[in-house]
Amino acid sequence: MLSPRTLLIRGMLVGLAAGLLAFVIAYLIGEGPVDAAIAFEEAHADPAAAGEPALVSRTVQSTVGLLTATLIYGVALGGIFSMVFAGAYGRLGRLGARATAALVALAGFVTVALVPWLKYPANPPATGSEETIGRRTSLFFLMLVIALAALALSIYIGRSQVARFGDWNATILAAVVFVAVIAVAHVLLPSIEEIPDGFSPLVLWNFRLASLATQAVVWTTLGLGLGALVERSLRREAVLTTSA
Repeated sequence: MLSPRTLLIRGMLVGLAAGLLAFVIAYLIGEGPVDAAIAFEEAHADPAAAGEPALVSRTVQSTVGLLTATLIYGVALGGIFSMVFAGAYGRLGRLGARATAALVALAGFVTVALVPWLKYPANPPATGSEETIGRRTSLFFLMLVIALAALALSIYIGRSQVARFGDWNATILAAVVFVAVIAVAHVLLPSIEEIPDGFSPLVLWNFRLASLATQAVVWTTLGLGLGALVERSLRREAVLTTSA
């Protein structure tokens, strides 16, 4: 197995690639809905309440700003992902490096991206009140914490029941526990609906799909990229060991 430092560096490099791909997806399919939302906001703004011009132009925000944000996010997430992969590798039965990385990436996407998105999906500009941004942010992160706790609980229950029910049935039980906890959270947590009248539902839907697609690209790149790099390194080590 690779050293933690080497694995961390490779995870961050894969995260860099994931961030670059995320920028491409976000720019191609996400910036259109953002522009449409900004146009709606400007058309319905009160002229008397006009504020000072933005310090950063919209062009810079949608290019350099977006690229910087996705790269930083990708590198940071890649480092975390590599450490989680290191903890999972060898503890998931006979799964190899690629299968382990893919499974960890799938679990990460579902827990960190999909579950919170289903309850509190991302919204473009002009669709939220500034007075409730703190509450909306708190509820989103609460949903994220619940999802992570549900994942930890389901893993614990699944592993503890392997001896009793077998691998397959224990996995099904763990999945049922996860879904049940998330379902209860979705019912109990308050919903937020602040979409203004007249806002295009197509623009809203396209923006939300773009945000989810961007996350899917990041997690897919991490899973496939790190798994391939680790498996290649392990094969090389095996060849060198055999030759020696």
